Amino acid sequence: KKRSINKLDLFGNLQLFSAASRTYKGTPVCVALGVAVLTAIGGVAYTLWSHRKRRVPTTLLDSNVKVPLRLVDKETVTHNTRRFRFALPTPKHCLGFAVGQHIYLSAKIDGSLVVRPYTPVSSNADLGYVDLVIKIYKKGVHPKFPEGGKMSQYLDNLRNGDTVDFKGPDGKLLYQGKGSIAISSGKTSAPKTQKVSRLGLIAGGTGITPVLQLIRQITKDRNDHTSCHLIFANETEEDILLRGELEDLQSRFPTKLKIWYTLSNPPDG
Repeated sequence: KKRSINKLDLFGNLQLFSAASRTYKGTPVCVALGVAVLTAIGGVAYTLWSHRKRRVPTTLLDSNVKVPLRLVDKETVTHNTRRFRFALPTPKHCLGFAVGQHIYLSAKIDGSLVVRPYTPVSSNADLGYVDLVIKIYKKGVHPKFPEGGKMSQYLDNLRNGDTVDFKGPDGKLLYQGKGSIAISSGKTSAPKTQKVSRLGLIAGGTGITPVLQLIRQITKDRNDHTSCHLIFANETEEDILLRGELEDLQSRFPTKLKIWYTLSNPPDG
């Protein structure tokens, strides 16, 4: 049964805060994610993650050091979106990032250094590789981006065996599990922890990737009873990324995940 999403009070008594805000008060909390916006804590988050019981070789050991990784596969997800798989140093390596964190890709393009943040759709449990789902902005297609996306077009033109520099992890928000969220206003500031029972999530396009990491973590932990309410915005129904996995999770965990879609160009009828 469809529900209206026109009112801000969709999530009952949840409070809305901006990811860019430096003030975080009250609980429960509704986390607002813009397009591609769910960040994490940099060094603090990595330190927490690195002390997990299961020790595996980690690829990203220093957030200031670039690590070249080799493209091994490229898959078409939609007409303008690709899934890129990069090999880690060995089949036993994990990438090394916490839930909510992002990494950076950098490359010299037309003589200039271009750096872009991305959130992997793979996790530390996936050894030997890292997957990225990226929308390709072609030149002359989108009026808002007449030149297209420099990095996305560069990646789309890569061949298997080509390398790209990875760096990270980085960010200002870390999901610690069971409704515990650590938020930092800067790299040098101590994180503040909030305990929540419900999360309101807003994502658009490929901005679903950091949200998916969070949803996966919550749904796979039987002791985590946090509920997620997701509004996922796209231009057309065909543009809804990772829809199959999202709806499968909603079906299997109805008390933990509820999804509403909004389209800029909905189908007739």
